[in-house]
Amino acid sequence: MKRHLRLSAVVAMATAGILGLAACGSSSNPLSTDSSSTGTSAAGGGDIVVGSANFSESVLLAEIYAGALRAKGINATTKPNIGAREIYLRAIEDNSVQVLPEYTGALALYYDKTFDKTDPTEVYDALKGLIPSDLEVLDKSAAEDNDSIVVTQQTADANNLSSIGDLKGVAGDMTLAAPPEFQSRPQGVPGLKRVYGVSFKSFKALTGQTLVQALKNGQVDAANIFSTDPAIAANNFVVLTDDKKLFGSQNIVPLVRKDVADQVSEALNAVSAALTTDKLSALLQQTDIDKKDPKDVAQQFLTDNNLG
Repeated sequence: MKRHLRLSAVVAMATAGILGLAACGSSSNPLSTDSSSTGTSAAGGGDIVVGSANFSESVLLAEIYAGALRAKGINATTKPNIGAREIYLRAIEDNSVQVLPEYTGALALYYDKTFDKTDPTEVYDALKGLIPSDLEVLDKSAAEDNDSIVVTQQTADANNLSSIGDLKGVAGDMTLAAPPEFQSRPQGVPGLKRVYGVSFKSFKALTGQTLVQALKNGQVDAANIFSTDPAIAANNFVVLTDDKKLFGSQNIVPLVRKDVADQVSEALNAVSAALTTDKLSALLQQTDIDKKDPKDVAQQFLTDNNLG
């Protein structure tokens, strides 16, 4: 779920992401505003559009951000499921959206392919100097959602697996499932080989519940799943320890256009102050397992934390 994080390859990924939008049920225009998210007149500025990536955690966070903004009298709407990072960052850069939920380490690596910091504070501080001058990151939250490599309990027991490094001797006979961008991103398949010497026999591009079911049913042997994804606990999957910190620190942070930072910072910083990893995992249990509407789950979070 997430997470989570991420270049001739960028062009190819953008094309793939655009084609993938139809499959996830979004509008034929990936930047079409979700008109069901409405608000009152803006307070002290123009309307704000909150975008999201094409996975459930990002969609939920966008609804939380938009709801917090509306509670402050700002007319905020959402554009969910825009696509992968290569696509949705273009949306904020061209002002199609003004706010996005992001992840500190993955965003830093997107702008600096050699980025190798792992301490949460160092990652956040460095990120501020890496993003374009017309963008700004607000306060980071304590909530963190990281990429992880998971296997079934049966696979872990059969191969004595507890860390990613343990895969080195067996991955050559295994299939890894992950979102398509994981195959080329520095922290994905190339990073597994570079940092751990782990190379899988084959790669299968899957997302969401299709990915989870493929792992559960034995169609693949390992999967890249966001660490907050409730499917991990629900299916008794084993998260392999990232001893060498390939996936870095991935604190959730609002990425905003600098020209709206003053308008949105109070509301979004308050969300960051209230958001923890445990709270986020509980919220995703409601959206992903219990199948509740992300808008309703977001509103309940805001109510419970006196934010809306």
